[in-house]
Amino acid sequence: QVQLVESGGGLVQPGGSLRLSCSASGSIVSIESMGWYRQAPGKQRELVAVISRGDNTNYADSVKGRFTISRDNAKNVAYLQMNSLKPEDTAVYYCNAYMRVLTGILQFYWGQGTQVTVSS
Repeated sequence: QVQLVESGGGLVQPGGSLRLSCSASGSIVSIESMGWYRQAPGKQRELVAVISRGDNTNYADSVKGRFTISRDNAKNVAYLQMNSLKPEDTAVYYCNAYMRVLTGILQFYWGQGTQVTVSS
C-alpha cells in the first residue's frame, strides 16, 4: 500500500505565501519524480511543477519566479513554496509521484488534494 499525503493548504491574501508538503509512504522502492498539479473549479487539472530524482525541475509558465519545488529524497517528501500568490492560483493542489513499489511496478500515484484559496 502506497500513500501520498498533502498538507499546508489554506486561505491566504493576495501577495502572501504558502508552503505545501507531500509525504510518500508505504512499500516504496524508489521515487523517480514528484510533482504538483492543480485544478480550479470548471477547469482541467494542470501541471504546476515537477522535480526529478536528480533535482531537475520544470514549472508552468504561470508560476515561474513565484513557486519553488524541492524534495527531500531521504524522507520521501516534496515541497512547493508558493510566493506572491494571486487569486488565479486558487485551486485544489494535488501531489503526484512516479514511484517503483515492492512489486516492481513503476507507476503514477496521486494524493487526495489540498485546497489553496487566495482571496482578500
